[in-house]
Amino acid sequence: MVRLLGRSGTRSPLRLGAAPSARQRREAGPSRWRPVAGLRSALGGRSVAGQVFLLVVVIVLLLVVAAVVALVLQVRHDTTLEARNRSLAVAETFANAPGTVEALRGPDPTAVLQPRAEAARERSEVDFVVVMNTDGIRYTHPKTDRIGKRFVGTIAPALAGKAVTEEIEGTIGPLVQAVVPVKDPDGRVVGLVSAGITTANVGGTADEQLPLLLSAAAAALALATAGAALVSRRLLRQTHGLGPHEMTRMYEHHDAVLHAVREGVLIVDVGGTLVLANDEAHRLLGLPADAEGRHVLSLGLDPDTADLLASGRVATDEVHLVGDRLLAVNQRTTDHAGGPPGSVATLRDSTELRALSGRAETARERLNMLYDAGVGIGTSLDVTRTAEELTELAVPRFADFATVDLFDAVLGGGQPDAAAALSRTALSGIRKDAPLYAVGERIRFVESSPQGRSLVTGRPVLEPRLSKAPGWQAQDLERSAQIVDYGIHSLITVPLRAGTLVLGVVSFWRYEKPEPFDEDELALAEELVARAAVSIDNARRYTREHSMAVTLQRSLLPRNLPEQGALEIAYRYLPAQAGVGGDWFDVLPLSGARVALVVGDVVGHGLHAAATMGRLRTAVHNFSALDLPPEELIALLDELVGRIDQDETEAEGSAPVTGATCLYAVYDPVSRRCTVARAGHPPPALIHPDGHVEFPEVPAGPPLGLGGLPFETAELELAEGSRLVLYTDGLVEDRERDIDVGLEMLREALGRSGQSPEDTCRTVLDSQLTARSSDDIALIVARTRALDAGRVAEWPVPADPAAVGEVRAAVSRQLAEWGLDELTFTTELILSELVTNALRYGDGPIRVRVLRDRNLICEVFDSSSTSPHLRYATMTDEGGRGLFLVAQLAERWGTRYLAAGKVIWAEQPLP
Repeated sequence: MVRLLGRSGTRSPLRLGAAPSARQRREAGPSRWRPVAGLRSALGGRSVAGQVFLLVVVIVLLLVVAAVVALVLQVRHDTTLEARNRSLAVAETFANAPGTVEALRGPDPTAVLQPRAEAARERSEVDFVVVMNTDGIRYTHPKTDRIGKRFVGTIAPALAGKAVTEEIEGTIGPLVQAVVPVKDPDGRVVGLVSAGITTANVGGTADEQLPLLLSAAAAALALATAGAALVSRRLLRQTHGLGPHEMTRMYEHHDAVLHAVREGVLIVDVGGTLVLANDEAHRLLGLPADAEGRHVLSLGLDPDTADLLASGRVATDEVHLVGDRLLAVNQRTTDHAGGPPGSVATLRDSTELRALSGRAETARERLNMLYDAGVGIGTSLDVTRTAEELTELAVPRFADFATVDLFDAVLGGGQPDAAAALSRTALSGIRKDAPLYAVGERIRFVESSPQGRSLVTGRPVLEPRLSKAPGWQAQDLERSAQIVDYGIHSLITVPLRAGTLVLGVVSFWRYEKPEPFDEDELALAEELVARAAVSIDNARRYTREHSMAVTLQRSLLPRNLPEQGALEIAYRYLPAQAGVGGDWFDVLPLSGARVALVVGDVVGHGLHAAATMGRLRTAVHNFSALDLPPEELIALLDELVGRIDQDETEAEGSAPVTGATCLYAVYDPVSRRCTVARAGHPPPALIHPDGHVEFPEVPAGPPLGLGGLPFETAELELAEGSRLVLYTDGLVEDRERDIDVGLEMLREALGRSGQSPEDTCRTVLDSQLTARSSDDIALIVARTRALDAGRVAEWPVPADPAAVGEVRAAVSRQLAEWGLDELTFTTELILSELVTNALRYGDGPIRVRVLRDRNLICEVFDSSSTSPHLRYATMTDEGGRGLFLVAQLAERWGTRYLAAGKVIWAEQPLP
């Protein structure tokens, strides 16, 4: 920047001194401005570069001298400290050495201790090791003529039992010595030992290191001088040889020009750091006082302007909204002509475009809001969620608080009633403590309130000043005062209209922005609510249809399980996330204490699937009453679905059953056998009493309605306490996982479930369902029970009419044993008639079985397939009244066909 402004005219302020200007030096050619000449000029000291060079050299020299002196002193200090430590260590070692105390007590201590002291002195590299008595008379000394003379030094602390170290002038010169006591086992001081090093030896290490220190200092000084010369050379090139006075005048001139212009000027380096900003730039951008030296992204500028300045890209008259100003920004790089890398930007205030830009921005924001309303409102077919989406969109873009109040009937999918109360369905705001009606509260708006007027007239209402709206305050004087005191000051109410129906009212409240709502905002609110009303009405209609379908579906599913004693059953039914499906289940008590379990699935959702499911369930009820084997019942269902498809295809506008599956299982608690047949349905799971889980091999027939293929069964023998698990495919299959993965997950869940069917259902659903399923789920868990052998009595019947009496007698004895004497007479009559019919019309072998379960069950087996028929005998008929008596005496009776014959059975309630 300095160079650019320095070229601004011929009367440049650079011509302030005797030194040539930068332009004159450049025009003088390379012969007058060589690097050598520049370096000499720098060393001369007249220019800024020369002064900097001299200052750096002096400072480095002082630092080097100080470092050398400090190192020398430190070395000597460390050496002296080492000498004190070594002297003390040698003296203490010798004093505590074995034999020292005995030698001091001997007749000639010198003869014993002198060789030891000399050996210790040589090994420890000290100058002397002296042993003396408590009077300080030496026994040993490197110089033998000193033996017998008094020790030079302080011995009083040693006599007191303490070691002492000191620096003294001894007999062999200045030295560092340590004196320690020699103690006998009783702790008495019997002698003294001193070890020391002379000062000459102490300073020897420092003297040896001094040449090395001086050499290192000289090298450091040379490197620092060379570095200072290089820095001064670069500084000389940058300042063009100007002296301090010239540099000061030039800076003052350029600074005055820079801050006097009415355009903002910013210089940013290549790293995005603000190097310079003039006064106008500070004013336009609102820069802090310490902005220079900080990164432009940390100055609090708007993101667009900050990104432009940090990027350094070329820009021409880009308009940026900064605060309340529109700034035209031009930016260029500074390194295109050999300058330093970075960019310079100029800012020009274009606030005269503010009004036009503001109106355009407002229009754009409103268009964006309407677009977002079309995209973001109505994403679900839930009335409450749709209302919440409207309030979430409006806050804070349009209002500070938004509420939606709907008639109760609308929430349930019905027609709104203008005389009914409304419920606060959705509330969004920038704060949570506003004194508005809470979600869920029931509200009746008075006719004078804005909401009441909107509901009556079907038109929006604008209240710019709530504090001056008495009709609004009449709604709730206390709450209205709280709202005004809170700071909510303006209101727009818009009715939610769907054709001629008014579903509710939407209220927009302003709190933070001081300006009241205006007519333009009223029109925007009306358009916004009109778009939301369509979605809310669609959700209302869907809710109505869904409720009807769910009601139909619930009416077709079993409300309570029938009473039976063969199985302990728990079940779960979960409807799909959207719509109703065709999954169903049932538990059907059969003759002979047996129980049938059935699970089915009609593909698809909606009323058609629910109605088809109801037809199939009714058919299974009817077919099961015939006591058909599972494979025959499934075959009849297959024919039924085929006929339903044919009827639906012929009916215009109806859809055929695109798929239906079924699994039918019959469990007999007497034999503990379960017969299973399935048509395109997932296989059952079996949990053994020990917790082992398996999926039994059950032949997979085709789905219902295809026809042409027979169905097969599998017979399972179940131990008492086993759990049979039947389910629909929604439990193990969805769009995100294959059925094999779902079956493995089901196996793991069943393996860790509890023993009871309820615990099993809970564990399975908790582990299999991570979210609401997209398909219905039906689940039945049945734990088997066995009918105890003591509750079953069976007798063969010979082919002799006289055997009827034997059967009656045997049954009477058995009933007496069971404590059922009250049933003896009727049971004898029933069995007499059934056995007589078997003997007369059936084939042998014949046998009788009596079961004591929840009812008393009498069964007569024979090998004939002829079924008896109930008829009413006339007055002149001699027979034909047997089955009529059985039907009158028994609660239920019927015929069950077997692979070889039939069973005629009758049930009586227990007393």
